[in-house]
Order: sequence, then C-alpha cells, then structure tokens
Amino acid sequence: MVNITVNGTAVQVPEGTTILNAAKAAGVDIPHLCYLKDLNEIGACRVCCVEIEGERNLVPSCNNPVFEGMAIRTNTDRVRRTRRINVELILSQHDCHCATCPRSGNCHLQNVANDLGILENPYPSDLVTGARAQWPRDFPLYRDTNKCIKCMRCIQVCDKIQGVHVWDLSGTGSRTRVDVSGNRRIKESDCVLCGQCITHCPTGALRERNDTQRAFDAIADPEKITVVQIAPAVRTAWGETLGLTPEQATVHRMAACLRRLGFDYVFDTSFSADLTIMEEGTEFLHRYQAGETRDLPMFTSCCPGWVRYLKSHYPQWTDRLSTAKSPQQMFGAVTKNYFAQKLGVSPDKIYCVSIMPCIAKKQECDLPTMHTEAGKDVDLVLTTRELVRMIRAERLHPEALPEEAFDSPLGTYTGAGVIFGVTGGVMEAALRSAYYLVNGKNPKAEAFTAVRGHAFAQGWTEAEFDLGDGAIVRTAVVNGLGNTHHLLEAIAAGKVHYDFVEVMACPGGCAGGGGQPQNLDDEERAAERGKRLYALDQCSTLRFSHENPEIQTLYREALDAPGSERAEEWLHTDHHGWQMPQSPL
Repeated sequence: MVNITVNGTAVQVPEGTTILNAAKAAGVDIPHLCYLKDLNEIGACRVCCVEIEGERNLVPSCNNPVFEGMAIRTNTDRVRRTRRINVELILSQHDCHCATCPRSGNCHLQNVANDLGILENPYPSDLVTGARAQWPRDFPLYRDTNKCIKCMRCIQVCDKIQGVHVWDLSGTGSRTRVDVSGNRRIKESDCVLCGQCITHCPTGALRERNDTQRAFDAIADPEKITVVQIAPAVRTAWGETLGLTPEQATVHRMAACLRRLGFDYVFDTSFSADLTIMEEGTEFLHRYQAGETRDLPMFTSCCPGWVRYLKSHYPQWTDRLSTAKSPQQMFGAVTKNYFAQKLGVSPDKIYCVSIMPCIAKKQECDLPTMHTEAGKDVDLVLTTRELVRMIRAERLHPEALPEEAFDSPLGTYTGAGVIFGVTGGVMEAALRSAYYLVNGKNPKAEAFTAVRGHAFAQGWTEAEFDLGDGAIVRTAVVNGLGNTHHLLEAIAAGKVHYDFVEVMACPGGCAGGGGQPQNLDDEERAAERGKRLYALDQCSTLRFSHENPEIQTLYREALDAPGSERAEEWLHTDHHGWQMPQSPL
C-alpha cells in the first residue's frame, strides 16, 4: 500500500494505482475525456492534469501511478486555468451545435465544459469545411468529424477489443484527425458495424443512422399496418437513460409505450428466437449426424456483425455458418407471410419494424437475400437509443403506464428465447432443444449452463456434452471479435476442435450491443444486463423453445416441420448472396 495526500486529505491506495483512481478513493472526481480504464490511458485530452508537489509540470492523472508520499493537488489555480484552456482549445475544433446533437444532455464534453463555466470561447472556431457532405448518409454508422475530440477511444476499442482496425489517425499537426484506416472510404472498409466505437465515443462524433422519422412516417401512413418487434436485450437497457429502475422498465411497459407511439401490433423477438432454435438446432443435428462437423464446426449466424466479420476475414469458412436467418429476419418473414394471412391483408400492407440493441441489424435487413415472395422481411430497424428518443419526442412517461401484453399469435415466447440476448444464450437454448430432439424428452433446464460465456472475458468458454445416443458434442462460446480471432486461428491451426460454436460480435453479446444506451460513467453494463436475462429465463413457465405453443401452431399450420421446404424458403438464407470488402490484414 502507498500513502498519499489528495488536496490535503490522507489516503492509502494499492501500489500502481493511477492518480485518477487514487483521487476517486479520496472522494475527488478528476474530470477527463479520453480515459477508458485498461484500454485508453494515453493522456490525449490533458483535461485530467493535476499538480504534484515537487514537480515542475502538471501531469495527466489517468496514466501516472502514485508513489509513497505523493502530494496531489487537483484544485489549484494553475490546474483550473490549464484545464479550462485545454477544454476551450478542444471546443474551438468542435461543432458546438448541441441542440441538434443526439448526445446533448448525455455528453462528456458538454458536462465538463458546463462544470468549468465555459459560456463563451476566446479561441476562434476551426472546423473542417464540408466534413458532413463527405460521409455517406445511408450507411448505418455515421461519423461527424467536427464533433470528434481526437480522444482515440474508437481506435483503441476497434483495435484492442474487436481487432478490426477500421479507424486510424490521418493528417499532421492541427489537421490531425481520426478517419477510416488505409485511406479507405467507410463503405470500402471491412467495418462489421458492431457499433462499439459508438458506445465508447464521449461525444456525438459517432452515432447510428437516424431512422426515427421513417418510423414516425410509417406510423402516420393510413395505408400501412405497422408491426414492431422488440429484441430480448433491449428490455434490459431501454430504461437506463429514461431514469427508470429495472422494476419500472419491464418489457410489458415497453409494449405499452410502443402502442402509445402508434404501432398497430407489438411482439417480442424472443418468439422468433424460439423459432431460430428449432431451425438452427435441427440444422446442427443434421450436420453433426452426417459427420460434417468432424473437421470444422458449424457457427451460429444470428449476429450480423459476426457474419460480416467472417465474410471479410475468413471468407473460406462462409459455408460453415448456419443457414438459419437471425430471429429478427425470421420474425419479418413470418409476419409478411403467416401473420398477414391471419389478418387477411396483402403482405405489402405490413410494415415491419425492429427495435434492436445493434446497428449491424440496420444493414442486415437491407441485404438482398433477406426476403421472401412476400417481399422484404424487415422494413426498418431502430436501435435502443432511437426508441428512447421517440419516447421522449412523444413526451411519454413509461413509469406511469400500465403494463400491456404482446399481441397474438406471435406473442408467446420461452426463457430459451429470452437468453438469446446474452453471450452463451443461443448455444444453451439450442442444446436444450437438441437434447430433446435426440432423446424425445427434456433435459434439466440448467443442464447446459457451462456454456454461459462471460462478458469481457479473455478467450472463450468451451464445454462438452453428452446429448444421448452416443452424441458427444464439443462446443465453444466466444464474444468480442478480438477473442473470436484468437479462437478461429486456434481452430485453423488444429489446436482445438469443436462441433458447434456460438459467436457474438459485441462483448457480452447483444446485451452489450452497439445500439444500447451510452452512459456517462463509462461502466460496462453487459454483464449486469445479461444476469437479468438469465433471471427472466429462470422464472419462466416455458424454458424450452420446442414447447412454445405458438411455435408448434406455426409449424402445424404453415411450416410443417423444421427444415421443411417452406421453412427453408422463409427462414433460411444464402450467405454467398452478398459481398463484403476483404480485410487488408
């Protein structure tokens, strides 16, 4: 332990603690912009500088460890003036039109500037002319150069966590800025649209394409029947920036909000997650029993960020992906074909909207392979953040609304469908039903908890299961694309072998997706959100996808059986039907 003082207060902290964290232990919060624990500790913004007794220069507190007897001052006149000048210089190259920024009220830079009392800037504005016109407005990820503060968080997240290396510095001197690496345009890059750069950006420099007006337009169109689906992981996060407690932010209160917004029918994607299990689980058993997984595993395909990654970094393994569409796309296909028939309307009257924790879903719904004879599966995708903006735009108070059930006949779901939103959940749900398909009886619902992946864990989770009848299945679960790279390299080198592998592009799975709320405390909340999904599964009456009565009815009335000709037409896709730019690495 090391003894120090912070603004005259004695405190004892472990050796190696940074000044920033030591000050926090003493009850002092040092403002900062670029710092991300264990990821971006480079002192780029210089906002966190402090004065150390005996030192000539101010030092950044985020990357300097304490030493015995260190006397730290965070509130001297010199520190205050320097901090203010540093923020004013940042603001001089920042588009300060906060009223039209999605991060207004939830922005690190805005908070720091307000706390410092900066009401006008003595430095002239120095923005990049025409920057907005240079970025494609139709791409799901949008970057505004003039809102970038060059903290380099996006670079570090993309490099160190995801290993995709989409962002880099370009230019020199005062013209240095963050841009797409390798002098590429974003559409020419191998960006997987995981959105982790967005969730870790401290300002509004990175955001999803705003599709809220398209949703409002569809709702207002009397010729459209608007059907909305809610992804499992959205329920764990939608209330965070609305100030709701987990007890208030229930999925049925979210359903009430969506009806108040004007949607005609409200469903839960957990229903089609159960449907995905029926198709993907059946497909896996067929591949396994045919010996197709002896050399290479079958990979899950419900995460579009992961599918993009595989097609750009390991295109030779595209055939190893399950052909099953994601739950989002399956729901759209069933809505346009089966539900439209139930309503007695033409499929072109149905406008299918998804609320997702992900921006890659915006691209997935536009793929040329994601349609049936009834048309495009899903018409529009909104992130959790966009849903919150719509709720605020309509001045709704969710905590005051009564809970409302989902519509039918696509409204029933099981706990197996709910855990799709957390890393390991897809694998666990699939194994529950695969065991039933092999043995004709259910396993214990907790029989496969060993596959539960751990958010932000290094490496991957592996487990081996006896499904009965001599079926020993070797599985792996991985989240985060940096970890995924190491797993794929180990598979390619023959160091490990699995039959079935679940991959989620985002750390923690969909619960930590790139469309989830951005929090000022920079705390990673995927693990906490995932625990809530597992808790919902545990208290569910139905915990096996094959026991969902509405799934059984769908097969009886329309699909016949998993893997049938009709199921293949509606619920499966051709991963070779579209192209991805190849990774330059």
